[in-house]
Amino acid sequence: MTFTKNTVSKSYADSGVNVQAGYDAVKLMREHVERTNIPGVMGNIGGFGGMFELPPGLHNPVLVSGTDGVGTKLKIAFTLNRHNTVGIDCVAMCVNDVLCCGARPLFFLDYVAVGKNYPEKVAAIVAGVAEGCVQSGCALIGGETAEMPGFYPEDEYDIAGFCVGVVEREKILSPLNVKAGDIVIALPSSGVHSNGFSLVRKVFAGHDLNTYTNELGRTLGEELLTPTRIYVRDVLPVISRVKSIAHITGGGFYENIPRAIPDGLTAKIELAKIHTPAIFDLIMRTGSIERDEMYHVFNMGAGMMLVVSCDDVDDVLRGVKGAYVCGEIVSGQEKILLS
Repeated sequence: MTFTKNTVSKSYADSGVNVQAGYDAVKLMREHVERTNIPGVMGNIGGFGGMFELPPGLHNPVLVSGTDGVGTKLKIAFTLNRHNTVGIDCVAMCVNDVLCCGARPLFFLDYVAVGKNYPEKVAAIVAGVAEGCVQSGCALIGGETAEMPGFYPEDEYDIAGFCVGVVEREKILSPLNVKAGDIVIALPSSGVHSNGFSLVRKVFAGHDLNTYTNELGRTLGEELLTPTRIYVRDVLPVISRVKSIAHITGGGFYENIPRAIPDGLTAKIELAKIHTPAIFDLIMRTGSIERDEMYHVFNMGAGMMLVVSCDDVDDVLRGVKGAYVCGEIVSGQEKILLS
């Protein structure tokens, strides 16, 4: 038998896996991946491993990793047949977590599992990943697309990612840095971000996502698909003035803020100061959800919180777009108090 470069398995194709579609998807995504190239990238897309050289000048570097997915927000993308933003969410969920340690994201890898490989759809997903990497200043150095017929419906997929960042050991952020008298600064979210969508979808089940909503100033679908805000470029310039960071994701205020506070101290948050977008009031009202429960699930408009000393508040407020004071650190046994 003579084997050629273009030989593919007919039996594999008959089982539902289109190898040629995989090749086509790689070709289409290549231009998006190249947008993310930064100093340190080694090799090209398509290799068995992604390589990245540590930046020069580091004295005692510590690598910080984070992994996450987009969750059931993907169901909104399926319904609207819009796939070029969920990749931003995937990157955001990872790089924002890495940032909480004080680390600068270096590189990202993605994993996309599809029921059927539609090259243009996969390329759109990866275009979003690349945009997220550009926004956070990291490189997309590899990934994997898996066609899994019979496991996912043909028009559905899942996406997850993995980020690695670096920080000098002596500059690692820690709750142990926090003291009574420190100030909590909130950074606005872009909306719901990528958490709580099992509840969101239950609340809006049966609603037309394409209907324009005056309260939101756009359609419900457009609002819900708004990508997660990436905070890396905003926060890194002032990171030396930050003691601890809470990324407000699943579990809302109650689960995430305590992770940035040591035992014996309380983060006292003034809810009246939180800038809450209209989408959260719409979710609460439509789903008949208690306001306190909302803070157990959603970011409520504050996607990240920074703990800084009193002396550094003004510099951080000037340096981070939209930042505002929302609370303070006091002595207490409860790690969080919403007032």
